[in-house]
Amino acid sequence: MLHWTIMTLFPEMFAPLQTSILARAAKAEKIKIDLVNFRDYSTDKHRKVDDYSFSPGAGLVLMCQPIADCLQAIDPEHRAHRIFMTPAAPILNQAKVEALAKYDRIIILCGHYEGVDQRVIDACFDEVIAIGKFVLTGGEIPAMVLVDAVSRYVGGVISQASLRDESYVEGKLEYPQYTRPREWQGRAVPAVLLSGNHAAIQKWKNAASETVTAKYLKGEQHD
Repeated sequence: MLHWTIMTLFPEMFAPLQTSILARAAKAEKIKIDLVNFRDYSTDKHRKVDDYSFSPGAGLVLMCQPIADCLQAIDPEHRAHRIFMTPAAPILNQAKVEALAKYDRIIILCGHYEGVDQRVIDACFDEVIAIGKFVLTGGEIPAMVLVDAVSRYVGGVISQASLRDESYVEGKLEYPQYTRPREWQGRAVPAVLLSGNHAAIQKWKNAASETVTAKYLKGEQHD
């Protein structure tokens, strides 16, 4: 089982993780997802978790104390792998997804507002991860992306066959998919897929995958 603990100020945002494949995985005890509101660990009488930045600029910064005390409560011996979701980080890729799936427990911190005091990140977290070259209003959506992507690689969550022939495996994108009807609005399914010739179909899949990869990932492999 992979045990996720998500530290967030907005636990109500995570309803999507309680549906579909992840819900079935949790019911089957393949994964577990706990949501922790680190505001509950604030020592401020008003449960304050942020303050103004020492650097000139707009926005508030999340303070060290509530985050550090929350971590001490939920992972006192630092046995979990701890991740902070932030756009100022290496971008998530397939190799990282597969590596993270090997952990037994992962804690994710969702940032918000202008950011998080760097000192608590340096002192308490193992790595930082971004999901793309863009900025969102908080770390909740990136955390959901990470949980979904990694949980698929936990044994028993989805079939191994589905994992073999999908995008980014071996650096390639998946070939196009088709289903019934054979013709739709004048567009036909490629004839080879209806031939029953498995060798020819595999050859088509390989060529189609190469075409899609060249079209959409050209030049990105070296970013």
